Amino acid sequence: MLHLRILAPAAKTEEILEVLRTDDAVTGLVAVRGAALRPPGDLITAQIAREAANDLVQKLRDLRVHQEGSIEIEQVGTWLSRSGFEAEVRTPGSSTDAVVWAEVAQRAYDETELNWTYLSFLTLATVIASIAIVTDSQILTVGAMVLGPEFGPIAALGVALVRRRFMLFRLALRTLVIGFVAAIAMTIVLAAIGRALGWITVAQVTGPRPATHFIYTPDKWSFIIAVVAGAAGVLSITSAKSIGLAGVFISVTTVPAAGNIALGVAIADGATVWGSAAQLLVNILGMAVAGWLTLALQQALWSRVAVRRAKHLTIPRRMI
Repeated sequence: MLHLRILAPAAKTEEILEVLRTDDAVTGLVAVRGAALRPPGDLITAQIAREAANDLVQKLRDLRVHQEGSIEIEQVGTWLSRSGFEAEVRTPGSSTDAVVWAEVAQRAYDETELNWTYLSFLTLATVIASIAIVTDSQILTVGAMVLGPEFGPIAALGVALVRRRFMLFRLALRTLVIGFVAAIAMTIVLAAIGRALGWITVAQVTGPRPATHFIYTPDKWSFIIAVVAGAAGVLSITSAKSIGLAGVFISVTTVPAAGNIALGVAIADGATVWGSAAQLLVNILGMAVAGWLTLALQQALWSRVAVRRAKHLTIPRRMI
């Protein structure tokens, strides 16, 4: 179940209540007249089945509620309600499979913001990745993958294409480019200092590295793994059953490739730079394409569920 909270002008309250009253997926409907002070108006709350969220949000947007008030949607972690259970049963589709597009879009915008926190995490992850390469450590490589925050903007590229939000696409692309450029530049400086101190040698970067050789040698498996990881990551974001993305992060080599680019520049080795750059681009492209295709498929499948739900609304209490 989702908790719906609406602040609306008093003049729109009856229209909103009519939308919510006539929908079988709504329960726990409450209206508090005059409760809102800024902007002035009424407070309306309800519990809704997750499967119906997109239809209801669209109807509220058509009433321009979000322009004159606000619409908030929150996940209800634990709930005990017979009427809520009946509302869920009456609503076609699976709550776990339901994609709440307003939620997905909001998360995409949040995670594409270019801020110091994002740059700091990406830079620290790239530095750790460069140390992992010098020491040929798989453990440090995995740690760098998990720490890297780059999957958010990569997933946002797919959201932007599917939902036709081209401003989001530009923001996500800018965050990715500036983030990796800044992280690589900082790592180059640190790698150059390390080389001057004798901590990093050419042999450590260009010599045999059995544990981290995959970072700068892209092949067909690099793209396949990126595609699978991107699809899994998007499913984790859109599904009601939120699971950790650690398994996704350690399957791709974006941050380690960025670290190897920095090392290649620091020791002036072109082969290392170009091989790592190719690995980075292959993984970003694979995850972005997979995210886009996964979201497009989810949108197509859920639109069919929405049509089925619209037909079933004409049958009162159809499955109880």
